[in-house]
Amino acid sequence: MNAHERPIAARESTTVWDAEAERLLADYDRAPLPELLASAQALGREGHGNVVSYSRKVFIPLTRLCRDVCGYCTFATTPRQAGSAYLTPDEVLAIARAGRAAGCHEALFTLGDKPEQRYAAARSALARLGYTSTIEYLAAMCALVLAETGLLPHVNAGVMTEDEIAALRRVSVSQGIMLESVAQRLCEPGGPHFGSPDKDPQVRLAMIAAAGRQRVPFTSGILIGIGETRHERIASLLALRDVHARHGHLQEVIVQNFRAKPGTRMAGCAEPPLDDVLWTAAVARLILGPGMNIQVPPNLSFAEFPRLLEAGINDWGGISPVTADHVNPEAPWPQIATLERATAAAGYTLVPRLAVYPEYAVTPERWVDAGLVKRVLDAIDTTGFAREDDWVPGDLAPPPAKASSLPSPASGRTMERAAPHSTTAILTRVARGEQLSQTDIVRLFAARGPEVEEICAAADALRARVSGDVVTYVVNRNINYTNVCSYACSFCAFSKGKLHDHLRGRPYDLALEEIARRTEEAWQRGATEVCLQGGIHPAYTGDTYLTLLRTVKEAVPRMHVHAFSPLEISHGAQTLGVSLATYLECLQKNGLGSLPGTAAEILDDAVRARICPDKLNTREWLEVVGTAHEVGLRTTATIMFGHVEDTRSWAAHLLRLRDLQERTGGFTEFVPLPFVHMEAPMYLKSGARRGPTWRETMLMHAVARLALHPLVANIQASWVKAGPAGVARLLAAGVNDCGGTLMNESISRAAGTQHGQEHPPEAMEAMIGAAGRTPRQRTTLYRGVDPEQTRLSFDAPPLAPVVQTPVRRRGSPMSSYPPVVIVRESGRSSNH
Repeated sequence: MNAHERPIAARESTTVWDAEAERLLADYDRAPLPELLASAQALGREGHGNVVSYSRKVFIPLTRLCRDVCGYCTFATTPRQAGSAYLTPDEVLAIARAGRAAGCHEALFTLGDKPEQRYAAARSALARLGYTSTIEYLAAMCALVLAETGLLPHVNAGVMTEDEIAALRRVSVSQGIMLESVAQRLCEPGGPHFGSPDKDPQVRLAMIAAAGRQRVPFTSGILIGIGETRHERIASLLALRDVHARHGHLQEVIVQNFRAKPGTRMAGCAEPPLDDVLWTAAVARLILGPGMNIQVPPNLSFAEFPRLLEAGINDWGGISPVTADHVNPEAPWPQIATLERATAAAGYTLVPRLAVYPEYAVTPERWVDAGLVKRVLDAIDTTGFAREDDWVPGDLAPPPAKASSLPSPASGRTMERAAPHSTTAILTRVARGEQLSQTDIVRLFAARGPEVEEICAAADALRARVSGDVVTYVVNRNINYTNVCSYACSFCAFSKGKLHDHLRGRPYDLALEEIARRTEEAWQRGATEVCLQGGIHPAYTGDTYLTLLRTVKEAVPRMHVHAFSPLEISHGAQTLGVSLATYLECLQKNGLGSLPGTAAEILDDAVRARICPDKLNTREWLEVVGTAHEVGLRTTATIMFGHVEDTRSWAAHLLRLRDLQERTGGFTEFVPLPFVHMEAPMYLKSGARRGPTWRETMLMHAVARLALHPLVANIQASWVKAGPAGVARLLAAGVNDCGGTLMNESISRAAGTQHGQEHPPEAMEAMIGAAGRTPRQRTTLYRGVDPEQTRLSFDAPPLAPVVQTPVRRRGSPMSSYPPVVIVRESGRSSNH
């Protein structure tokens, strides 16, 4: 009779979970295994889609000495067999550095439980190393690995006090201990845990709860096949469910199957068959729900490991390209390439993660020590998985060869491909002209592997139908008239960044003569547009912006003025005490041609509260832009992405723009702006990611083309953010416009971008032509350009040095100019 077939009356362990466990066991044992697996797999899909994760790690066995004597363990050994009681710091670093070179993210520290309490050799070795306890030495080695390699430690250090957990939290991103079983009888004579005080289930549950109180992302699980019953397995899972319900800290639950090992007391014991492992993993999914991360180690099932996916698991655990599984040395990990292929063949996509799971990595301020938050944010993408490459916006390094190198799920193998929110189904609906829902858009943003290429190809095909092969650009000059700003936007290096000359520079407030000079020079160099934007200087009023307009139009009457963000419009109207419509009409009469749709950032107030708390909220931004459209002014639309937001925020942003465009038709183009992190204050304060990944950048442009069609015809790529090589790639992802040549770009430069201040027509057309497309100059409003201006734009003389007028102690250079008076006439305004 197998252990799980023993009658309940014969069980020796009783727990508070017995009644519920008994009921569930009856239900699960009644169900045929295929039905149980199907239910579990559907639940796993509900929570994790087609993603199966793993952590690329190195295994650092800091010590194999242990005070416990578990009957199945070959990891623990004696001082004589071990040789050295502990790895030395040099040995630890050698393993970690090999892992870093192999692209690992995690340093898994696994060690025996409190060996110094059993072995004099351990106490002597610790004394020679300069430490009083194994935990103290472990903390030092975690700190060393962090400092020298950047690998993020996960520690399996056995039973610890709450103070010890707290100490290790400062130098690790996650911790773990297997519950193994709530069956107390396994600790009695003849049981696998006899003589092992740290295997007492109440002691282990108390430690798991303590980790929850300390807000430690925590790994636990059960060990099956060591003499427990199925009833006890369920009770153990219920215990983990309940402790997680109290603290929310269990980032994963492992179902680990016993493997008999020569030289142990349990060498002759039967191992659980694969069907029993599948049953237990499926039950774990059904008990713990769709959101829990459930792992079964693939190496312990050898060639049959792909079948584990049938049970609704969503993680393979840590896989090392460098080190062995020192706990199960007889069962090597599969090669990562093998794991990728097997996972894809089962209809899933293998995605790398960190030691800390995505759900916890995206809110590190809650779950990770403050000293480690930046390291976690640097390593994750928008969804909290490991970044797939080292590309960042604004850097000179070209983007990776592929947007995502992960293998594609096999088509036709699972419900995912036919589901209404599969990539294929969504793209089919786009091809039929249907509008995408928020769920659809979020799903497209989750694409990985060849799904990304599929989405980009669909966007490119749609672009070809809408715009043909022509790629447009405008010759323009940025005039940022002041970098002084009273607002507290945490992403802005332009007004809040460092004062180095190659970044923000000193505070300035341009003289009107300098603005006129730059306008005239731009016209002489072929520009058809000047773009006026700046900080919200405390001395500026609505009259200031009108004066700026008059200055430009008096200097070059034919110059198109693309000016003033919605925040500046709102500020100007408020300071003059007039309505938005009245003020916008006055600006229009004084020469305003169109508005940049900047200050949008992310149109999600929860995000805006974090990155620009005193700026316009979503409703106010949409009100300014909608009013501009209503008075006849066109605007661009933008998004700044890759900092603290998530893909749901991206989808909401796109839908809000689409809804407004459906009402007004006033957007000329959509401009994704990848967050440039290098000098952004919120990044330097460990409050943001390193911008979007290349996969996310490609998807933003492609999904925007699909989601905004047919209402927004033009999708623009920013060469300042993506670089010329990046723009060339984005031209195959739905983009048909390259923006402006940008004489004197300074906002992105202040944030740290390295792509220069101007991309002249010669470079712009070479870039477009190299992508196999036809370049064409345009005006701001996408009309044809005067041939004379086009001629002047090529082989233009160098720009003269700019003069950044220093800020005066009081007021601004424009404060002495006479105001422009606005009067109301039957709800209209006129300028005097």
